[in-house]
Amino acid sequence: MKATQFHISTLREAPADAEIVSHQLMMRSGMIKKLGAGIYTYMPMGLRVIRKVEAIVREEMNRAGAVEVTMPVVQPAELWEETGRFGKMGPELLRIKDRHDRSFVVQPTSEEVVTDIARQDLRSYKLLPKNLYQIQTKFRDERRPRFGLMRGREFIMKDAYSFDRDAPAAKASYEVMANAYRRIFDRFGLVYRAVAADSGAIGGDLSEEFQVIASTGEDAIVYCPNSDYAANLEKAEALAPGGPRPAAAQACARTPTPGKSTCADVAALLGVPLQTTVKSLVLATDELGAEGDVVRSRVWLLLLRGDHDMNEIKVGKVPGLDHGFRFATVAEIEEHFGCRPGYLGPLGLKKPVTLVVDREVAVLADWICGANVEDFHMTGVNWGRDLPEPDHVADIRNVLAGDLSPDGKGPLAIERGIEVGHVFYLGTKYSKAMNATFLDTDGKPKFFEMGCYGIGITRLPAAAIEQNHDERGIIWPDSIAPFTVVVCPVGADRSEEVRATAQRLHDELEAAGVDVLLDDRGERPGAMFADWELIGVPHRITVGDRGLRDGVVEYQHRRASTAERVPVAEAGSWVRARIKE
Repeated sequence: MKATQFHISTLREAPADAEIVSHQLMMRSGMIKKLGAGIYTYMPMGLRVIRKVEAIVREEMNRAGAVEVTMPVVQPAELWEETGRFGKMGPELLRIKDRHDRSFVVQPTSEEVVTDIARQDLRSYKLLPKNLYQIQTKFRDERRPRFGLMRGREFIMKDAYSFDRDAPAAKASYEVMANAYRRIFDRFGLVYRAVAADSGAIGGDLSEEFQVIASTGEDAIVYCPNSDYAANLEKAEALAPGGPRPAAAQACARTPTPGKSTCADVAALLGVPLQTTVKSLVLATDELGAEGDVVRSRVWLLLLRGDHDMNEIKVGKVPGLDHGFRFATVAEIEEHFGCRPGYLGPLGLKKPVTLVVDREVAVLADWICGANVEDFHMTGVNWGRDLPEPDHVADIRNVLAGDLSPDGKGPLAIERGIEVGHVFYLGTKYSKAMNATFLDTDGKPKFFEMGCYGIGITRLPAAAIEQNHDERGIIWPDSIAPFTVVVCPVGADRSEEVRATAQRLHDELEAAGVDVLLDDRGERPGAMFADWELIGVPHRITVGDRGLRDGVVEYQHRRASTAERVPVAEAGSWVRARIKE
């Protein structure tokens, strides 16, 4: 390929709305162009990267026994109504109507469609197991699309769906996919972690995320440096403290704390550790009537240590809160506590609330909380003496670095990551909802056991850039670079030998199956090199008159600060030896 035959369009500066490195560099290097909020055109340079990502994913999915299909982007609403997701998924699901006023959705994922295929075609246990996958455009109407391809509205995803006759077989299919994902991300040449995860809106009870490690990642990854334990922050368990609760040593007293409404301010005022304070969070749940109106509300008080933060995913698993909750209104708070937020606590309530206590708070003695009176807090509070022993104790907080790992093998550490893949064991969540059955060995119908497996095809290049860049631009891993090698002739317009040598090297590498580009644009060396450093091609060969007089060309890896002189006759094999497949 010659550069003059290709489309190269680089920018000196990134657009003002490009917030993170990958967005800036993909725009500057001409890989994507913005069409609308969260909607991008994949330009030739960027599309080459995406196609290489797709090829690796497709190879490993086929190797794992999955079979490729393509399901429609626009799907009938009736299928989504069968599972209840048409109403439950919220505004991220783009709903449309055709000219006949029939409802459709623009697919964000395809569990419903693939389950419909299974219930039509996979009628017998003899046809199982089966895994169907697609690489297809998706759309999610993000409230605030940002970060380029990292959180766009339209994107390409690989989604796969496995069907099995029982739970052990389904979990075996899950492991096959999890191992295929490890091979995929190994081939991308990225530093990643597979972490235990919450299944979220997809459902299921076994789930792993594949996170590319990057300081700009939106997700917090919790891991133990001394073991294989890893989980995302939503999933990571905070162990119950060991040992008995200390005995009470202080009297319970209402203590003035004028103007101090946060735990940190109260601790500083009283000269005590923040860990001795307890924060109060007030939630509410609503019971709905037949017509969807609220007929009854229930107020909940959650107690966490002052230095801890609530984990909404964990809270959403507490019985009674597991069907949805909201933060209580000011009116509800004043009705139950007789005080505005900032001075709330479990003592002296006006109306009863349901109390949920974090594990750490359940073993505290002599703790501090709001007095339900403005400008006052209670000090020296103890369970059993000042309050009944808590009925509901649960892990409802985010872990902190330094907490003990759940496997007991050392302290936890936290780093940032970008989710690029997710695998779920779904069980019968969708097959039951859609009455998708097969005839088992006893001749009776049985619901499919399912799994689903996603990879963000267009998110991966952005994640790779976040992990691989410097002040000059992108540094692509060989496996997904738009071009693996670029040949840069200097002064080709003045030297037939330079032009012929560059062409010969290009042809030799191309014949050997190397993805190589010859830059025949006639650019000055500085501008030419700056373009390829910005674009991030990992291997560069420079051909110039001065070097040819000595019988050499210059080779430079994108990560190297200096070039190496290589004999012209050996240049092709030299480069091939340095390419990582």
